[in-house]
Amino acid sequence: MTAQLPALQVIIPLLCAPFCVLLRSRTIAWLLFLAAAAGSLACAVVLAEQVSDGEVLSYSMGGWRAPYGIEYVISGFNTPVLLLVSTIAVIVAVYSRRSLAAEVDSKRIPLLYACFCLNLAGLLGIVATGDAFNAFVFLEIASLSSYALIAMGRRRRALLAAFQYLVVGSIGAIFILIGIGLAYGVTGTLNMADLAQRLPEIYGNRALSASVIFVFVGLAIKMAVFPLHSWLPDAYAEAPSAVSTFLAATSTKVAIYIFLRFAFTVFGATLVFGTLTLDRIGLLLACLAMVIGSGAACFQSDLKYLLAWSSVAQIGYIVAGFSLVTASGLEAAYLHVINHAVIKAALFGAAGLLLLRLGSVRLTDLAGFGRTMPWTFAAIVLAGLGLVGIPLTAGFVSKWALAMALIEDGQGLVLAVMLVSSLLALVYVGRVVEIGWFREPSPVIAASAVTATSATSRSSTAERLPRSMTVATWTLVLLSLYFGIDATLPATLAESAATALLGSGG
Repeated sequence: MTAQLPALQVIIPLLCAPFCVLLRSRTIAWLLFLAAAAGSLACAVVLAEQVSDGEVLSYSMGGWRAPYGIEYVISGFNTPVLLLVSTIAVIVAVYSRRSLAAEVDSKRIPLLYACFCLNLAGLLGIVATGDAFNAFVFLEIASLSSYALIAMGRRRRALLAAFQYLVVGSIGAIFILIGIGLAYGVTGTLNMADLAQRLPEIYGNRALSASVIFVFVGLAIKMAVFPLHSWLPDAYAEAPSAVSTFLAATSTKVAIYIFLRFAFTVFGATLVFGTLTLDRIGLLLACLAMVIGSGAACFQSDLKYLLAWSSVAQIGYIVAGFSLVTASGLEAAYLHVINHAVIKAALFGAAGLLLLRLGSVRLTDLAGFGRTMPWTFAAIVLAGLGLVGIPLTAGFVSKWALAMALIEDGQGLVLAVMLVSSLLALVYVGRVVEIGWFREPSPVIAASAVTATSATSRSSTAERLPRSMTVATWTLVLLSLYFGIDATLPATLAESAATALLGSGG
């Protein structure tokens, strides 16, 4: 059975999806998603253990050997992402039951869980596959299910957000497909390892250069790299809270992974960052993302939009890291992928708690919520400190690693931009703290407190929130703090990923 784990981690959620629709039960659909997430996590843990010594696992679908058949490859460069996606899926599954019941029409919930399963299968498939076209197929499975998930938001604007994401995402998909097609045209193969062997012989070929540009522009859209980020703020902010929590932690992170996979293990760093100088372009776009994303977050009037714009800036940190094309830069990028995913999932989870209790996440409606909802306020403050990069938080660890990599590479200007972005993060996180603690409660807060008092004998300051949502959110918060105190696990995973990528040739 262990030999089948590379395929099982994708097949399990893929098979659960149709049963969510056929059985049409909210409880069964939730249990299926939880089982799919837990099964995928179990597979990822075992696979990570098997490749921890540097071994590479190869699995041929249907017994057809590569390059003729589809191959799954498990190595140090993708086990961190497999673990991240499946872990977040389990936590979101726990969080989602009560959250979706409050935000989504009950008739749609089984369909939503089916989309969750498809999205999980797509993301894990992207990470595990060793075939370029198969990666595109899984990318589209994840994207199409994401559009449906976002469209189920509580406001009509969610439909517009999903449609905008559909249009922009389809453009990105077309670019990726054209790029893969060009690579196939000049090599006659779609297997990533086979491509990596054949491409160096035709460096300088114009079709190959066009292939690289098409693939990376398409992936930059999926990654929401500035200025190709237009879909992200509305998509994250208008989706149901459980969907925002999952997508913010996984979607762009997997796109970043496949970008790195193509850059280092398929096309080769010599072509991508040497001949085509994507490293310089990456550093420029990273600087713009860090400043503009953080600056835009400072002016948002809605907490979920604030967090979404913050993600644009945080993606900039990751892009800056891998654009250095050094071991320390890649380690910092992988480390921030893990840490930011945990931090941002915690923050969107806390936003969902606010939405459930108050019916709004507009900043003007959150005045005084720190006194009425002290535990939720504490969760937002602690996770928010990670965005700023305060010591003893996960954000500090990855930002420090990035700063050292920038200094080592002599990128003083990029380091200065990073510091400015962190100061802006302090501004928008401080703004939420000021509104939540130092302002008088708004009528929304007051009415909520009265309702809570009439419904229970507890004091009006007690938080009456679903335990599952609270536990899931605090699990993420505590995990972000733990990674800030003891970064051994994420640092080890990041180091192994960077070593595997740089050792892959090219």
